[in-house]
Amino acid sequence: MRTTSTRARAAASAAAVISLLAAAPALGAPGQQSPGKPGAGASCGPDASLIGYSDALDKTTVAGNPVAGLSALTFARPGRALALVDNIGTTPARVYQLGLKTDRRGVDVGVRDVTVLRRPDGTPYTGADFDGEGLVAERGGETILASSEREPSIRRFRLSDGREIAALPVPERFRVSPAGGATVNQTFEALATTPDHRVLYAGMEGPLAEDGRDAAGRGLNRIIRYDGREGGGYAPSVQYAYRTDSDLGLVELIALGGDQLLAVERGFTTGVGNTVRVYRVSATGAPDVSAVSALSTVTDPRSWLGKELLVDIADCPPSGATTPQPQPNPLLDNIEGAALGGTLPGGRREVYLVSDDNGSATQTTRVYSLSVKLRPEVTLRERALLSATAYQPGPVSGTQLATTPVNGITAPFPGQPIPGFSAVIPARPGDRSGRRLLAMPDNGFGAKTNSADFLLRAYEIEPDYHRQSVSVRGHISFRDPDHRVPFPIVNGDTRDRLLTGADLDIESLARDARGDLWIGDEFGPYLVRTDRTGRVLQAPIPLPDGTKSPQSPDLAPGETPTVRASNGFEAMAASEDGWTLYPILEGAQVNDPDQRRRVVYEFDVRRNRYTGRTWSFRVDDPSLLVGDAAVLDGRRLLLIERDNGMGQQSLVKRLVVTDLDEVGADGYLRRRTAVDLMRLADPTGVSTPARPGEYGVGPLFSFPLQSVESVLPLDGDRVLVANDNNFPGNDGRIPGRADDTELIVIDVPDLR
Repeated sequence: MRTTSTRARAAASAAAVISLLAAAPALGAPGQQSPGKPGAGASCGPDASLIGYSDALDKTTVAGNPVAGLSALTFARPGRALALVDNIGTTPARVYQLGLKTDRRGVDVGVRDVTVLRRPDGTPYTGADFDGEGLVAERGGETILASSEREPSIRRFRLSDGREIAALPVPERFRVSPAGGATVNQTFEALATTPDHRVLYAGMEGPLAEDGRDAAGRGLNRIIRYDGREGGGYAPSVQYAYRTDSDLGLVELIALGGDQLLAVERGFTTGVGNTVRVYRVSATGAPDVSAVSALSTVTDPRSWLGKELLVDIADCPPSGATTPQPQPNPLLDNIEGAALGGTLPGGRREVYLVSDDNGSATQTTRVYSLSVKLRPEVTLRERALLSATAYQPGPVSGTQLATTPVNGITAPFPGQPIPGFSAVIPARPGDRSGRRLLAMPDNGFGAKTNSADFLLRAYEIEPDYHRQSVSVRGHISFRDPDHRVPFPIVNGDTRDRLLTGADLDIESLARDARGDLWIGDEFGPYLVRTDRTGRVLQAPIPLPDGTKSPQSPDLAPGETPTVRASNGFEAMAASEDGWTLYPILEGAQVNDPDQRRRVVYEFDVRRNRYTGRTWSFRVDDPSLLVGDAAVLDGRRLLLIERDNGMGQQSLVKRLVVTDLDEVGADGYLRRRTAVDLMRLADPTGVSTPARPGEYGVGPLFSFPLQSVESVLPLDGDRVLVANDNNFPGNDGRIPGRADDTELIVIDVPDLR
């Protein structure tokens, strides 16, 4: 803000608007500009950067009233913003009209006018009876909607004179106790409208008494959707369930349209300071929870709004900011307001934030400008299923399994089942159409001891997405007729020496520049090279650092394994030129002090050896696994990060992008979540009609299958994902029915 010379207009009557007009409308000196290219800002994360900030409004006054307590921000039109004051003592309830923009010199902000908010009879509201927290501008600022936390309420005011002209209905349960279940100062903190002004969202800062918080301290909050029209009536239509982060409250929403929002969560810890995070939020397919008496009883994760972290303000560069109180980052303060600004170069959007200083000398009124990437929804494009009981020719299998029925299927099996896919690559080198695929199951039934009659193969398959079916066109058998495998195998005395699930646990597959196939094994873990027909060409290659699993044939008596069972090479990517492999451990090394670490190795195909280079990738939680990996382009990888849950217990199934050329200061690869596989939009009904009891289909499609283990980037922004169904043990899609193998193709905008 340039130092703004102002004068107050004299009130003509008791109903007159207290107004501050700039003698010269020019704004003041811009605030701090973050380092980096003009307008680009300094990175706060993969999809957000700080352009700049300004403290110009801090501890200023207008017509004798402090410019303080700014709890909501909205744009009436480009360059003209409105900021709502909360309950600062007994000062008048008011809205400041701001000039607000960002240019090459930084955030440019200044007060242009102020309007006192008044009852229908013209008497002013004050901080004693109006706690302004949410704000929406209508008709270019002719009218506004303002929420008050006190009752709570949503009222419409004329901006010209500040007079109340209407009020929206509020369901009784949202009223402050004892009238309802809301807590004082925890009600309508957030208010937002869609760009077409047909939908209004009112968000609760905290939970209703009957909803509460979960064991982790996460607020089980409600957001009311109102339907109506700008300047007219709005009526409550839907209630959504929203779960905050632990000990945080929902303080602001920005409605992007199409059931997509941004949400600001904020918390404060004495002696530490503020936490402020901005999330992408999706209401696609979210159910109405109006009839749910207590959100603590909601167990289906699909019943909650989806959210994905866009930016944690603590991760932004301080950029010269100072603070009079302890903060994790001096840039932080009590941020409560947010507004969507204009479009920036590269298709990014500007988001403004404002902090509420609570009228305190130890807090700051600060305006922030962020550049963010608002990625479109990921959508389900195609889906095909291969029946769990699509037995293939071969010997009877599963003879070492218990004969008790599992999900309606009893062992042994009449031939060779296809127990899902642990790896999928193009059937023809370079083909990114996804029409013909080489899909590889793992070792069959999960252990050495029960998979000796399961033959290791890769099947050539052809998905028919119109019929939602998969045709098996043939297979290759992995075999060792030349005795390259140095340890005993089940079929060691036969001519073909067909490999079985008791010999190797094959989990990942890649093709090199010569057309040879490379298998990532979990028992060693080993790399196994075969020709294109599946014939083993050399002895399995162990890791040079001595990493061994409990099933490793190389494990000496009494030797301690360094990786847990089934934590070997579940994932492996091949470089675009086919001369470099990147095998990745599924889980952590046993003695690694950081159990979130997953090691990425580099293997030189020409030299037939490991290069000695490794990278560290960190999953979100020690229990999460890396299910597969593929090269997107250059040295960027697309990885599967998953939990072991299925059905309603499946919480984490996601695709993550990382770049081997981008290692953070902490020594770990930078990462960005590209796809939440539990929350895919299905606007064209690909997944419906649902089969009886089918979970995770409809406008919101989920992939709630336990072992999501195959990812393959196709042409454009399409990605194929498939599951290992752990036949016949998984029933994540239809309880009590063995999961089929599912292949889905999704559109991931801006993936590359």
